Amino acid sequence: MPKAAPAEDASASLPGFAEARPVDEPHYLGHRARLKARFLETGPEALPDYELLELVLFRTLPRGDVKPLAKQLIATFGSFGGVLAAPVERLMEIKGVKEATATDLKIVEAAARRVAKGAIGKRTVLSSWSALIDYCRTAMAFDDRERFRILFLDKKNALIADEVQQTGTVDHTPVYPREVVRRALELRATALILVHNHPSGDPTPSRADIDMTRTIVEVAKPLGIEVHDHVIVGRDGHASFRALRLI
Repeated sequence: MPKAAPAEDASASLPGFAEARPVDEPHYLGHRARLKARFLETGPEALPDYELLELVLFRTLPRGDVKPLAKQLIATFGSFGGVLAAPVERLMEIKGVKEATATDLKIVEAAARRVAKGAIGKRTVLSSWSALIDYCRTAMAFDDRERFRILFLDKKNALIADEVQQTGTVDHTPVYPREVVRRALELRATALILVHNHPSGDPTPSRADIDMTRTIVEVAKPLGIEVHDHVIVGRDGHASFRALRLI
């Protein structure tokens, strides 16, 4: 005799029962799939910083719920960009961030800088000003120390070299105008764009910034080297000496 079919489980007809997660399936697996799908459907602009950071952490931390860690990192460093720019040592102070995770975050930062630099590398710098500002902010806005960078340009205003000349403290970078001009002569540059960051976040030029810039202009001009601009970047935006009529 054939066996009777097992009685149908009445609970299977309850609303939502078919979608119920198996008891042993971690809750974060569904979240990861949904977040990836939303990223593909709506793009990164639709995601808050912590969710974009989660997507990065998925690659380096394949198991576990990374949302609390992503939120902690954003709270500590202020933004997605701030997390990427943070030194490895500081990242590893956060519980759950080991060297491999910190290294992966720095790789993402390096990739972002390379992409931003590529946007200005093969074009006349002055014709791609927004790309230049994006690059400067990507490279320096979230740094925790002041750095003085120089973009050396040829007579067509194409980029010859991009160099960090000095690294200072949280609120000061020593700059030597004659060294700036000497390096420009070595590279046969005919124009410069000076860039430095304010770790405080406020890009407003200080009196020292203004005096230093004018000194460089005075030393460079007799040698046929023009200072097109001095740009200060910070978390809160940027300031252009040219736009402010300071040079």
